[in-house]
Amino acid sequence: MDYKLPRRYEESNKSTYGRVLNFAGSDYMPGAAYLSSVAALKVGCGYCFLCSTGRVIDAVAAQTQNVVFAPLYKRNEYIKQADVVEIGCGLSQSDDAVCIFKSVISVLNPETPLIIDADGLNVLVNNADMFLDRDFQNVVLTPHPKEAARLLGVDVEEILSDLPSYAKAISAGFNAITVLKSHKTYVCTPDGHLYENTTGNNALAKAGSGDVLTGMIAGFAAQNMNLYHAACLGVYLHGLAGDIAKDNLTEYCVMANDIIDFIPEAIKQIK
Repeated sequence: MDYKLPRRYEESNKSTYGRVLNFAGSDYMPGAAYLSSVAALKVGCGYCFLCSTGRVIDAVAAQTQNVVFAPLYKRNEYIKQADVVEIGCGLSQSDDAVCIFKSVISVLNPETPLIIDADGLNVLVNNADMFLDRDFQNVVLTPHPKEAARLLGVDVEEILSDLPSYAKAISAGFNAITVLKSHKTYVCTPDGHLYENTTGNNALAKAGSGDVLTGMIAGFAAQNMNLYHAACLGVYLHGLAGDIAKDNLTEYCVMANDIIDFIPEAIKQIK
């Protein structure tokens, strides 16, 4: 993996490294909002704004002072200011979540990088026409095999039988970069260019791991990285952090927040 880290400048400030706006979390899944927000900051973005319910914001605020909080009723204002939007981590598939998803899709500039994960992908399945009508140009979809099966309307067994081909099918169908996550992760562009990741292990098969990856990709994209390169670098470093965590904690004991803790060691290995 030869993609370089985004450049850092001595004469810079937090705005230099971008604004991530994260629509994540729900009353019973506030952890996803925390993980996807903090991971974006951990890879170097200047701001991460979490737009969520009051209950989620209170839960995340109790764990970190590094995230900026954005009330949902002001979401259109924050969408217009964002350099990157991530949506879906722990969002749920409630009526409110569907409303949030639709409002983001309808307001967001089609050229603004957009990363859709988890429940965002499940909501997308039922709103694909609305999404495609907007003609988004810079989208990353991050499905695991079950989510990929829903996106394509096929059985999970078919996805698992040929991950590269189905990654290409999702990318072509949604005009998006696809990060298809399984025992091996594949990153594919809409024109079929494919990257097979070489890092990672079974310690990453833990709730919250995908939320961390989504945040990492968003954080790199906010720093003006090419979106495909941001996705490949995020996947590679996420797996590498998981490898380092496994070596330190065993494959049994790695938690999603441990992946975030080992991102600095992973970055040191590729600088």
